[in-house]
Amino acid sequence: MANKTDFVAEMQGLYGPFTLTERVVQKIWLRGDFDHTQLKLADGRSLAIRTFGVWNLLAGPDFRGAQLVIDGASVIGDVEVHFHVADWRAHQHDADRAYNNVALHVVLFPPDPAERPARRGDGREIPTLVLLPLLHRDLEEYASDDALEVITARDAWEKFAELAATPPAELPGLLRAKAADRWRQKVRFAKLRIARVGWTAAAHCTALEILGYRHNRAAMLTTATKYPLEAWTSVVELAPIYEESGARWQTQGVRPANHPRARLRQYQTWVAAHPDWPERLRQMAKTLPTGGLEATPTKLARSALGLARRRETFARDLMGGAVSGTRLDNLICDGLLPLAAAEAGNDPGMVWFHWFLGDVPDQVRAALPKLGVAGRGAPPLCHGWGQGLLGWVLEHEAHASR
Repeated sequence: MANKTDFVAEMQGLYGPFTLTERVVQKIWLRGDFDHTQLKLADGRSLAIRTFGVWNLLAGPDFRGAQLVIDGASVIGDVEVHFHVADWRAHQHDADRAYNNVALHVVLFPPDPAERPARRGDGREIPTLVLLPLLHRDLEEYASDDALEVITARDAWEKFAELAATPPAELPGLLRAKAADRWRQKVRFAKLRIARVGWTAAAHCTALEILGYRHNRAAMLTTATKYPLEAWTSVVELAPIYEESGARWQTQGVRPANHPRARLRQYQTWVAAHPDWPERLRQMAKTLPTGGLEATPTKLARSALGLARRRETFARDLMGGAVSGTRLDNLICDGLLPLAAAEAGNDPGMVWFHWFLGDVPDQVRAALPKLGVAGRGAPPLCHGWGQGLLGWVLEHEAHASR
């Protein structure tokens, strides 16, 4: 059988166009990276997902043998994933007997009111689930995650060769601009999350999501939704949360220190030390230095901003010493600083840029010194340079896929 074609859509993001492949939408379904606590089909019927099916990377439906409950009735069948309802007919699945066992049509975008649902070759109408209103994050973030997975799977320096040809005097400004785009995107998403669920829930969901790393972000968000912050103040045993949250935990290839049970235990310790930590963060946000991503040397900025002392304060007064190392830095930069900026209305972008590097793909960490931007005789490695390089990679991936 021939390999499946990966269809691509170009969309307009906050800072320019980006591309999204159907593979990314398939991964969202595969990982359950959406709110599936009270699902409704396009026709109003209820949907519960027992299993998501086996991902089929060859010809035929995208997922085989999913176990579903539609309006109380158990259904076992295949799942097909598209951008739009009309893609079913455009791809001629209605005339292909291989798709006659499809029980659910998962589409990213809502259909037009007058648009007809997909039908199988036997004439049966296929129930439709629309993903976009259920997503935990912006589409740009899902696309970013997929691009980062790609660069961690192959030799990255070849990818950076084009960037290395940039005149040295222009390179820092280019990466600083990409970093600024990523900072604004993170703050924008934090604002959307706060508007959607409120300050306390937004902080709680963000903390658990980042503790989940890439493999268990979706599962942690499912857990955060089912067990809000107040539930953690009385938790004695974690087993019920781990087993009953409805989350789909990924443990294969996960180091023991990053096992979801260990990360849940870490958050339990955090909340036990400071059950009011979201309110503490709200107050800390008012004391953060403000300033954009001006071209200040990192060593000087860290000293002037007292970043080493602030790092200790975050760890001690916000998390009770429960989180440390590079995961602490990612929590602060990917979650807490954007939340703080969104809530307080100020711009601690300079703090974010010059903060410590945190977790980034190994190829990114190795490329910064090779580019002469940071590390080994250049300014210290910092979060902003890492994010700027990631921003360039994501844009490069988008252009390459057109």
